[in-house]
Amino acid sequence: MARSKKQLGKYVDPRTDFGWKFYFGREENKVLLIEFLNSLFQGEKIISDLRYKPVEYDGDFEEMRRVVFDLHCIGSDGEVFIIEMQQLFQEFFKDRAVYYTSRLINKQLARGKKGNDYYLPEVYFIGILEFNMDGHGNSGISRATEHPYFYDVALCDKLTKEIFYDKLGYKMISLPLFNKQPEELKTVMDQWLYLLKHLSTMDRLPSFLDKRIFGLIFEIGEIGKLTEEELMSYEASLKHKRDAESVFNSAMKSGEALGHAKGLAEGLAEGKAKGLVEGKAKGLAEGKAKGLAEGARKKALETAKAFKEMGLPIADIAKGTGLSIEDVEKL
Repeated sequence: MARSKKQLGKYVDPRTDFGWKFYFGREENKVLLIEFLNSLFQGEKIISDLRYKPVEYDGDFEEMRRVVFDLHCIGSDGEVFIIEMQQLFQEFFKDRAVYYTSRLINKQLARGKKGNDYYLPEVYFIGILEFNMDGHGNSGISRATEHPYFYDVALCDKLTKEIFYDKLGYKMISLPLFNKQPEELKTVMDQWLYLLKHLSTMDRLPSFLDKRIFGLIFEIGEIGKLTEEELMSYEASLKHKRDAESVFNSAMKSGEALGHAKGLAEGLAEGKAKGLVEGKAKGLAEGKAKGLAEGARKKALETAKAFKEMGLPIADIAKGTGLSIEDVEKL
């Protein structure tokens, strides 16, 4: 077992499902989540305390989709926080963020309540993403900002740019776009993002990180201090992450193959054999892509089945493999 711990590095990776909840989802460590959230709000608001709340919500009707959050907390002033660590690209991630906040807002007013009292608490969605939200790659940045990795979203008047409603916000971090070096870390948020991205490869608390804030992470995050049960969960979470990334990359390659083949067909189609070549190339490309996609889905199902047999939560399995909760439940 000691050899296994050595191979895993010295500190638990916070970018795994286990690591994220290990550092930020436990009552005894909630000061870490409080400090992290305060770094994102940068003085806009000060969070003094948090209470952890249930992360699963069924719909009001049978046909409504169940939602499962990574973390769900209530601040001391009644504000609501949804905190998500998302490892794989999702085409409709923005839709999902809005849907999640909408579900919680809908729960704030009791059914059948009469009158004109529509007072609502503040609701915030915090997303830590391991992908570029505006594309699959890590490059091609098009946002005209000094902080392309940070999305700070609120309801605004499009003409005046003034905040229209200040009790709903979305703060997203795209970790692949955060490439600052130690000497470039100017804010506490910079330090947090650097830590999230590099902790798993560190062997000690570096001098350029604030010891008062980050000392606890290095104290509790040593893999050598994990119990046997925690170590098994962490190893399973790492495997889950790597397998999910493998499935996703296979699906991406399928899409790239189809795009390349279609491009080739279009170029050849400009010649005399336009109709014949285009049809043949398109058919081959679509057939190949379909086969690759089916293979990727088969692998995702196999991975999900293995994780289900290991007892991992269905919602986590679905999130990591890209399958729906319904698909996982049927396995």
